[in-house]
Amino acid sequence: MPLQMKLSAITLDCPDPLGLAGFYQQATGLELHPKSDAEFAGLNGEGGLLVGFQRVDDYRAPSWPDQTVPQQLHICFKVEETLDQAEAKLLELGAGKPEHQLDEAKYRVLTDPAGHPFCVVSSG
Repeated sequence: MPLQMKLSAITLDCPDPLGLAGFYQQATGLELHPKSDAEFAGLNGEGGLLVGFQRVDDYRAPSWPDQTVPQQLHICFKVEETLDQAEAKLLELGAGKPEHQLDEAKYRVLTDPAGHPFCVVSSG
């Protein structure tokens, strides 16, 4: 019988926890955890899931798709908008778009302001 575990937190390394939390807060609408500060910030997700951002000295952003600095984590988000609309909004918020895209008709790979790759996928 497998151990009964519930995912309670996902934490991303970054140079600016409050800044990165702000990006994801604007992108997702999640609420900033009240104890967030310059060392560790969090967003309160559904079902008690905390998305955390911890400051790391000498942080090196992933170099996706090149693995010189591995991506370490990859997050996917379903979006209600079209992929073009979601991409445009996220780029306005500070996301980046790598040249390398595998299948733009199905999903878009973007990077957050700290360089972590993430995908947006149409929910329709």
